[in-house]
Amino acid sequence: MIRNAGEAVLVFAIAALVSLTTYYVFLPQHQVVRVRVSTTTSLYATGLLDHLASAFSKEYPDVRVEFIAGGTGAALKIAERGEVCVVLVHAPSLEKRYLERGVVEGGRIFAYDHFVLVGPSSDPANVSRAADLVDAFRRIYDAGESGRLSFVSRGDDSGTHVRELRVWREAGLDPRGVAWYRDCGCGMSEALIMASELNSYTLSDPGTYLTLRKSGRVRGLEALYVNENDSLTVNVYSAYVVSGCGGDERRYAELLVDFIYANQELVEAFGVGEYGEPLLRHVRGRESEVQGLWSSLASEQR
Repeated sequence: MIRNAGEAVLVFAIAALVSLTTYYVFLPQHQVVRVRVSTTTSLYATGLLDHLASAFSKEYPDVRVEFIAGGTGAALKIAERGEVCVVLVHAPSLEKRYLERGVVEGGRIFAYDHFVLVGPSSDPANVSRAADLVDAFRRIYDAGESGRLSFVSRGDDSGTHVRELRVWREAGLDPRGVAWYRDCGCGMSEALIMASELNSYTLSDPGTYLTLRKSGRVRGLEALYVNENDSLTVNVYSAYVVSGCGGDERRYAELLVDFIYANQELVEAFGVGEYGEPLLRHVRGRESEVQGLWSSLASEQR
């Protein structure tokens, strides 16, 4: 029995508190959707993807984008295992294979850059004088055979590795197994650091090279062959949705791919202030041309 007004107020307050607590306990919990993305080290190491994810989360605050970085071959195998919902890669011949098998779909080309051939500033193979990338690789082979240099290969079925092997084939050469050809089975950053330590040559995307050069981790390593007019240096980046992905993750995965494609200017602007040049170029206005290059690269028989 409530004896006085003070007890009545206390009982009312306790009842209100219990009611309020019960209300919040049974409210639907705030759900965060994870969108998992497998991608290449060449995109991830520069910080570009974290920059894009941050911009995306401003529009979709309930989404958390998570990246798994590796070579393109590894990124596509992860997609095939159903562990991710989006793939960002740059090896058309590999991409075509996974498209035909129905692993990925809805491809959007969103950027490109040009591979660079880096090596010691002394340039013992004189690749800086090469007529094209094939000529540069022939010079490296001849100098390697004479014991004047070494070459670091990614050896990881990445987009960069796939392109390197294509250039060797077009040169009619196969250096695999010789002492001066170092197969590291590693990511782009590790390959560049190894090349710097060994005074070796290696093929690289420009973004990772510029990032490591600025940090002082590849001292003595110079971009010796840079030619944007050489079709073999064109490096095309595409975004795909994984076919087996479903539910809310798929819905936001499609929105993420659309966001990246629609914000190509944001992609190109990244790094300009820090490196003095864009790390990637957008394809807007050049879609047909870049798609043609992608198709040519995709048709390669591996």
